[in-house]
Amino acid sequence: MRIEKLLPALAAAALLAQPLAARAEEGVAYPHAGNDIRNTGSLQRGARNFMNYCSGCHSAQFVRYNRVAADLGIGEPVLKANLMFTSDKVYDPIKSAIRADDARKWFGNAPPDLSLMARARGSDYLYAFLRGFYLDPSRPTGVNNTAFPLTAMPHVLADLQGVQKAVFKPASEAGGTPEIDRLELVAPGTLTPEQYDEFVRDTVNFLEYIGEPVQVQRRDLGVWVTLFLLVFAGFAYLLKREYFRDIH
Repeated sequence: MRIEKLLPALAAAALLAQPLAARAEEGVAYPHAGNDIRNTGSLQRGARNFMNYCSGCHSAQFVRYNRVAADLGIGEPVLKANLMFTSDKVYDPIKSAIRADDARKWFGNAPPDLSLMARARGSDYLYAFLRGFYLDPSRPTGVNNTAFPLTAMPHVLADLQGVQKAVFKPASEAGGTPEIDRLELVAPGTLTPEQYDEFVRDTVNFLEYIGEPVQVQRRDLGVWVTLFLLVFAGFAYLLKREYFRDIH
């Protein structure tokens, strides 16, 4: 293949390899989630959070219970007793408890599957979304969201976070258009703001993990492959020098 034909193909491959979130959310700055998918304790807490607060409406159908248990070091008795609410078979995918037809009737839309949400939108977006609910009487659920305006999702974590209100910038600063300056807590929840941020961070960490359960192994393998290629390149260079030493 000629190099002129190869370059466009390589460019297209590089574009596809970029994280979807980086392109979808280009130009949007969200607070950094700061999660760590190597932190098994955080992933275990995130699994608990997801199963107890998210799986009632959201599925994660591209990952199975037994895969989560094996990766996170969760024993099968603990898994069945505390994390399996929609199935009794450990090899089943994680499905939501709500029927899609009921969800459309109640919320106007079926809650999305969250298996690949972290890959599609980014961990920082999810972190901002779960922290960004505020009072809005004009919405059917009574709340709106800074990261996803006009969201149909109710604030299911309000008991933990509390209730926030939006403080808008003066019209002169916002150019005549209402623009949120910050969110203020008007009714505390059962968690402090710091505890709630940690709760959200653990949940986002778990969502990033299920988006690609093998990513830690892939990255570790990539380091060894790169080292191998560097060593091989060194031997190849020495061999080339040996072959061409007597050629003038």
